[in-house]
Amino acid sequence: MSNIQNMSLEDIMGERFGRYSKYIIQERALPDIRDGLKPVQRRILYSMNKDGNTFDKGFRKSAKSVGNIMGNYHPHGDSSIYDAMVRMSQDWKNREILVEMHGNNGSMDGDPPAAMRYTEARLSEIAGHLLRDIEKKTVPWAWNFDDTEKEPTVLPAAFPNLLVNGATGISAGYATDIPPHNLSEVIDAVVYMIDHPSAKLDKLMAFLPGPDFPTGAIIQGKDDIRKAYETGKGRVVVRSRTEIETLRGGKEQIIITEIPYEINKAVLVKKIDDVRVNNKVPGISEVRDESDREGLRIAIELKKDADTQTILNYLFKYTDLQVNYNFNMVAIDNYTPKQVGLKKILSSYIAHRRDVIVARSKFDKEKAEKRLHIVEGLIRVISILDDVIALIRASENKSDAKENLKVSYEFSEEQAEAIVTLQLYRLTNTDIVTLQNEEAELRELIATLAAIIGDERTMYNVMKRELRDIKKHFGNPRRSDLEAEAVAIEIDTASLIVEEETFVSVTRGGYIKRTSPRSFNASTIEELGKRDDDELIFYTQAKTTQHLLIFTNKGNVIYRPVHELSDIRWKDIGEHISQNITNISNDEEVLYAEILDDFESGIYMAATQEGQIKRFERKELSPWRTYRTKSVKFAKLKSDTDQVVTVTPINLEDIMVITHKGYALHFSVEEVPVVGPKAAGVKAINLKDDDDIQNVFLTNTSSFYLLTQRGSLKRMKTADIPLSKRAGRGLQVLRELKSKPHRVFQAGPVYASDGNLGGEIDLFTEPIETERVILEIISNTGEKAEMDLAVLPLSERTSNGSFVSDTISEQGVFSAKIL
Repeated sequence: MSNIQNMSLEDIMGERFGRYSKYIIQERALPDIRDGLKPVQRRILYSMNKDGNTFDKGFRKSAKSVGNIMGNYHPHGDSSIYDAMVRMSQDWKNREILVEMHGNNGSMDGDPPAAMRYTEARLSEIAGHLLRDIEKKTVPWAWNFDDTEKEPTVLPAAFPNLLVNGATGISAGYATDIPPHNLSEVIDAVVYMIDHPSAKLDKLMAFLPGPDFPTGAIIQGKDDIRKAYETGKGRVVVRSRTEIETLRGGKEQIIITEIPYEINKAVLVKKIDDVRVNNKVPGISEVRDESDREGLRIAIELKKDADTQTILNYLFKYTDLQVNYNFNMVAIDNYTPKQVGLKKILSSYIAHRRDVIVARSKFDKEKAEKRLHIVEGLIRVISILDDVIALIRASENKSDAKENLKVSYEFSEEQAEAIVTLQLYRLTNTDIVTLQNEEAELRELIATLAAIIGDERTMYNVMKRELRDIKKHFGNPRRSDLEAEAVAIEIDTASLIVEEETFVSVTRGGYIKRTSPRSFNASTIEELGKRDDDELIFYTQAKTTQHLLIFTNKGNVIYRPVHELSDIRWKDIGEHISQNITNISNDEEVLYAEILDDFESGIYMAATQEGQIKRFERKELSPWRTYRTKSVKFAKLKSDTDQVVTVTPINLEDIMVITHKGYALHFSVEEVPVVGPKAAGVKAINLKDDDDIQNVFLTNTSSFYLLTQRGSLKRMKTADIPLSKRAGRGLQVLRELKSKPHRVFQAGPVYASDGNLGGEIDLFTEPIETERVILEIISNTGEKAEMDLAVLPLSERTSNGSFVSDTISEQGVFSAKIL
């Protein structure tokens, strides 16, 4: 019971998680700054080396090595050990592999390796240099997990493995991404820094200009590399190596021979093929992975006359053919995770090697001194050999003989031991020369080792010589090319769009879609998929290279390229604008839509219910950066209750304003200034109390119609409302009644329909009035009536017109539209 502690759950969780985090950081996920290894990697190398599983011996089953590592040093799952071993054998992940493996050790396509019972492994030759001199007390040791053996906490590391092979890992609160580098370049930088401890970064970069990925490719951005080397954090662009091959028939194909580091080749090929299948860029006919034992090769065959550079730029931008590599150089330095730059990594490595060389030299010197002491004794023995033999023969046993030698001839304990265990063949006349030569060599070795221990310059010369030997033996040419500047990818978006014929439709409720000609022609207009309470206000034939603008009654305009509209059957309901556009309200309705080729010219007129009017230019609505998710304003509303009643393209037509209470004002378009889309505009008409604008239209016809809420309809001459000034009261176009007064429900010009809806008429040509202009009127109870406006008699300005039907006059008008 004495072990029971009262602690809050918060304290327990914090303390335990702190312990766990410390373990993960120090003992699992991050490499040591000195040897560049994580604990599991260090244990793999040490255990295989201890078991004699080295490059100069035969391969051994991976399962045996994994079992030894797990049983002696790494008490975790066998899969984690085997995965780490496999990664160290993959030449597309490591610049210099540390484990050689027979059998399937995975692939660049992300294929898993064969099970460890099938593969065989051994240390590579260069891995042996990470472990060289480990038996000479050169590194600190610690007890293993069950205190039965000791294991090294760092390897001697005869070359800077952290930079050569890089590292990647994620721990609690820390992550690391250190790219691989070229062995020769890293060693040159280390040698220079040994001679110039306070070297500037730019000078070091003359020797080590940047990463060198095992998969090659092209690294862009010298300044970004410098920043990463300075701070430990940065980003560079890695671009695949490509070339263009010419095929028969004037066709070309893009050949990819190197891809960015850590990119899955199979996934990359699939993504490129998805671009072809989905026709995201025109001109790709086939994508093939032609990789074989000769090397990587991906072929992208293009159609005749395809824009090769545009296709290549698109693939660079939208696939992993080009990626950003993020430096995040975090390593364990003195048991602490630190973000380190190039100078810190090199200086820490040099300090580590200094400790290793000094410790090794002390070990070798001590060993040489012990041997020299023995050799000196043996040389003296040979000069008094007969006396020594007689003394030994006279002794009772080995111990007595040793004691007699020590007393009679002042030999030390070690010398006496060597003498009594001496083999008879060593007593030949020639052996004295061998011993004297060995004595001279030992004295020279001890002097050399003493110089290394006592003189830093000598020690650093040894360090440089050993590094140069490794460079000479293992150095190889750089694989990745470096380019000073990251090349900006410019794509003409118009060139990416495959031109196709389509039909675009928009409903008042905000449902939009494009429909293939096949689906459109197989249906009637009335079969359009829509909600029962919705209505079609716009449809037209269009090309996928054109643009769609949608204007709502809340002053918002929505832009969609036609090719980005969802291709939906005519009989299906379509996509609502709120699915992508986040800043529109639920009660917003579409007033007007149109298809454009470009935004270079054109002016719109917009008027609001509460009396504001404005003109604004089409170029102000050219696509904005966030068009996929946000609408922009084309009219500023002065109150929450206000809304836009009319928006339409305008040229030099005059404007007619009709109010709810039956006032009409006719004025020139020049009276309305052209302002920005966010402006509110100017006053259109001087409204009476409780009155508002019902309709605003262009007077490009000789007559217009009025429909009242009581179902009374009339047609008037446009000329009956003479031109006047903007912001006036206007003339009455209805006679005021004391009971059941007529109020304008709808008004508009009487012109010929050209088969399109929603005002989709060429307003820049002279209108032609034709024989039939049908107005469909629906009462509040659903009764329909159709009136031909073209034959409707002209009425006086003060007339209230004629009732469409007695029942509609009693029920009231619910809706009306031109068919």
